[in-house]
Amino acid sequence: MKIRHILLLLATNILVSSSAMQAYATNNWPENDSTKKEAPENWFNLDRETDNVQGVSTEKTYQELLGEKESRTVVVAVIDGGVDVEHEDLQGKIWINEDEIPGNGKDDDGNGYIDDIYGWNFLGGPDGENVHHDTYELTRELVRLEPKYEGANPDDLSKKEKKEYEYYQKLKEDYDTEMSQMQEGLKNFAGLKEMVAQSMRLIAAYLNMEEEDLEPASLEQVNSPDERIKRAVSVIDYALENDLNMEYLEEAIEYFENQVKYYLNKEFNPRSIVGDDYDDLSDRVYGNPDVAGPDADHGTHVAGIIAANRDNKLGMKGVANDVKIMAIRAVPDGDEHDKDVANAIRYAVDNGADIINMSFGKSYSPQKAYVDEAVLYAEEKGVLLVHAAGNDSKNLDDANNFPTKDLDNRRKDAKNWLEIGASSWGDATNFVGEFSNYGKKSVDVFAPGVDIYSTMPGSEYEEQNGTSMAAPVTSGVAALLMSYYPELDAVQVKDVIMKSASRFDAMKVNKPGQPEEEGAEDMIVFEELSVSGGIINAYEAVKLAESMTMKKSRR
Repeated sequence: MKIRHILLLLATNILVSSSAMQAYATNNWPENDSTKKEAPENWFNLDRETDNVQGVSTEKTYQELLGEKESRTVVVAVIDGGVDVEHEDLQGKIWINEDEIPGNGKDDDGNGYIDDIYGWNFLGGPDGENVHHDTYELTRELVRLEPKYEGANPDDLSKKEKKEYEYYQKLKEDYDTEMSQMQEGLKNFAGLKEMVAQSMRLIAAYLNMEEEDLEPASLEQVNSPDERIKRAVSVIDYALENDLNMEYLEEAIEYFENQVKYYLNKEFNPRSIVGDDYDDLSDRVYGNPDVAGPDADHGTHVAGIIAANRDNKLGMKGVANDVKIMAIRAVPDGDEHDKDVANAIRYAVDNGADIINMSFGKSYSPQKAYVDEAVLYAEEKGVLLVHAAGNDSKNLDDANNFPTKDLDNRRKDAKNWLEIGASSWGDATNFVGEFSNYGKKSVDVFAPGVDIYSTMPGSEYEEQNGTSMAAPVTSGVAALLMSYYPELDAVQVKDVIMKSASRFDAMKVNKPGQPEEEGAEDMIVFEELSVSGGIINAYEAVKLAESMTMKKSRR
C-alpha cells in the first residue's frame, strides 16, 4: 500500500471533540481494533447451532425443511434510491410488467405510468432528468415556516399559530445545531487533507524520493532529530495501524460537503426537475421509468439481500429463492418526500407487490396523514410493509423515524407493519449493531445488519452496515414464507416472524451507541430492545408456518 494513499489522522483528540465527527465515525469510520475478526462469509444466512453465528438460518431451512416443496413467486417492491436491474446476480429476479410494451411511449396497461417495465421512478422528470440530491425535511420545513415566523412576536399569535411557532422554534434550533456541526466537520476534514499533503511532501523531501514511490518500509529509513519529521512519521504510523486511507478521507469530505451544499441548504430545491404540483397530494402520476437513477448503490444492495440468485454460483446468495424485485425509486440523496413515499406504496400495491421493503427514514413528516392513508391501503390489500428502524442509536419509543406503524388516524398500529433493528455477528459485546435504533414498543424484531455482503451496481459486490440491510433480510424471510405457504396472509406472516424469533434468556448485550468493550457498564438485556425480544429465524418460522397450515388443512 503506497503511503500517498494513507489517511493522516494528526490529532485524534481534535477530531473526536467534534460531535459531527463522532456522528460520522459511528456509521462510517473503519474499526480501529486490528484484532477484530471479520464477519463469516454469507453469515446472515447461516445458523446459530450449525455455523456458530447468529444468522437467520436460511441455508439450514432450505436444506432440512423445504426440500422439493413447491413454491410460488412472490413480488417484493423495493422503495429506495434505485436498483441496477442489469446486475448479474439479479437476472431473472426483477419484476417485469408484462402488460407494458417497452419503449413505445404509451401507457399500454392503463395504470397511468408510461413504460413502467421494472417499476417506477417518482424522482424523475418527463424529459428523463432525475433528482439526485435533495434537502432534509428539516430544511424544507424551516423554509416553509420561516417567512411566517422569523422575528414574530408570540404575543401577537393565535393559539393555533403559537403551536406552529413553537414547532418552528424547534426546527430552527435543530437546524442551527446541525449546520454548525457539519460546517465544523467540513472545516476539520479539509484541514486534515491539507495536512496529509504537507506530511507526504515532508517525508518525500527528506528521503529525496518522489511521493508516489514512498512505501511503508520507507519510514524505516527516517532518522532525524527534526520534530516535524518525527511528528510526520508518528502520524503516518498511526494511520497505517488503523487502516485509514485517502479514499476514506475523500468520502468523509464528500459527506460533510453534501450536508452543507445540499441537505441543509435552504436555497437548494431540485423539485422542479420532477415538474409535479407538490402541494397537490392527489397528483399521483409523475416521474419517469428510470428505476436506477443517478445512484443505485443502496437500492441494489437491498435488492440483492432479498433476491440475489441462490443457484448461479455468483457473488452472493439472497434470502428468498422464488422472488421478483419491483424497483420503485422514491428516495433521493437526502430526505424522501412524504408524497413520493405514499405514491410509491400505492404503486406497489396496485401493481401486485406482496411485500414492500422500506429501507429509509427521517425525523420529520409534515404530510404523515397522507402516508398513513397509503399504509392503511396496503393493509386493506394484504400487503406486508417492512421498515428499517434507522441508524441513530436512538430509542424510538422516545424519538421519531418516519414513516411509522403508529397511525395518527386510528388508535392501533398498522397490522401489516414490521419495524426492524440491526443485529451483528459477534458475541455479547458485538451482538447488536451499535448504530441501530431500538425500542421495546416501537421496534418489532432484529435481523442481521452488520457487515452484510451484497450486490452493487455494475455487477459489483460490497459489505454495508445498517438497519437498511436488516430490513431486506426480513423481507426475504417474509417472501420465503409467502412463497411456500401462500395460505398465510400478511398479518399472519408478521405474526409467524415475531413468534418464531430466536430469544436469548435475558442475555445482556452491547447497547446501541455504547462502546464495544468486554464488561462495559452500559449493557442491556437484549429482549428490552424490541417488542419480540428476538432475532429473525427462518428455520423456526417455516416450522411454525407448516404447523399453522397443517392445522388449517385438517379443518
